[in-house]
Amino acid sequence: MSSANTIAAFCGSKEGKNPLYIRDASLLGQLIGNNGFDLIYGGSQFGIMGAVANNALAHGAKVTGVLPEVLISWEQQHDGITELIITKDMHERKKLLFEKASVGIILPGGVGTLDELFEMVTWNQLSIHDKKIYILNTDGFYNHLIAHLQRMEQDGFLYEQISNMIAVFDEPNALIEDVKSMLN
Repeated sequence: MSSANTIAAFCGSKEGKNPLYIRDASLLGQLIGNNGFDLIYGGSQFGIMGAVANNALAHGAKVTGVLPEVLISWEQQHDGITELIITKDMHERKKLLFEKASVGIILPGGVGTLDELFEMVTWNQLSIHDKKIYILNTDGFYNHLIAHLQRMEQDGFLYEQISNMIAVFDEPNALIEDVKSMLN
């Protein structure tokens, strides 16, 4: 059901306080479009979500947003994207994002972004899907989380090495090069 050229971006509907987050999200969107990929994401016009979507669109990508009814007033859906899908709830949103993408990229965001990351990892472990998961670790945003995941591995709580489950990149160019080599 996934498209071989569709990337799911999981990220904040807010910009955060560090301008590097928007810079890298914008570059990632540009690289998605320039390399012939399409984007599926949370559907907001604001924050990091909006930066990825707007730049992917500007560089030729088909951009699909998936927004649950409950967040329409919160995240203010992006009306300029290729397609906006409204779901009944968050679970249906996440399921649709996972099904329609070949890989997932985690950018800076809040607890919703972490929820999406951990659900993807859990689904991989349970063989519900086998999609590659990337973290774009802009300015070390996820350093503490990565250290904690490594601790979980060291203390015997993971079924496989964290490096087999999640690929971490500090900048968008190297991340997209890995995506290209994996999907092509």
